[in-house]
Amino acid sequence: MIRVDGLSKRFKTVQALRGVSFCAEDGRVTGLLGPNGAGKSTTLRILYTVIKADSGQAFVDDIDVQRGALAARRQMGVLPHGAGLYPNLSARENILYYGRLHGLRGTQLANRVTQLLDELDMGSFADRRAKGFSQGQRTKVALARALVHEPRNLLLDEPTNGLDVMATRSLRELIRSLKAAGHCVLLSSHIM
Repeated sequence: MIRVDGLSKRFKTVQALRGVSFCAEDGRVTGLLGPNGAGKSTTLRILYTVIKADSGQAFVDDIDVQRGALAARRQMGVLPHGAGLYPNLSARENILYYGRLHGLRGTQLANRVTQLLDELDMGSFADRRAKGFSQGQRTKVALARALVHEPRNLLLDEPTNGLDVMATRSLRELIRSLKAAGHCVLLSSHIM
C-alpha cells in the first residue's frame, strides 16, 4: 500500500505540488491523472526516493520514504518516465543486472528473467544491445527490470507512452494480473 499525506514540493519559483494526499491500496490500480506539469512525475519521484518533499509524508507499506528510503525502495518496482537503460547491454543483461542489484542469483534469477522475457514478448530482441531499441522495446525492458524482484508495489510513470496498440494491450493485461494477485499499482497518465 502507498499513502501520501500533504506532499508539497517547490522548484525555485515553481510550486510543483501543494498538499497532495491519496491512498493507493493493495489489489488496486490507482491513477494519477493530469496535464503535463501537474506534478504527477514529481509525486512519483518523491515516492521512489529520487527527490525529497518540502513538506508532507509518503509511505510505502508503512515505511516512511524519507526516513527509510532503502527499505522503501525494496518494496517497489519503478518504471520511470525515461527508461534509462544501459545502451551497451542487451535486454536480457539489463534485466539480469537489476535482478542482481535486488539480491537475486543463480537459477532463481535466470528463471525470473526467462519468465519476464516470455510474458512481455521480448524474445526477438532479448539478446540485442539496447542501443537502437524502439520506444516500445525500451519500455518493455524497463518494465521487466521493475518487475524482476517481484515487488508488492509498482510505480509506473506514463507506462503506455510510445507503445503500439498490441504492446499497450499486453501491458494492460499484465497490470490486471498484478492487481488480481494483490499488488498495489500506481500509474500516471496525462490527459488532454
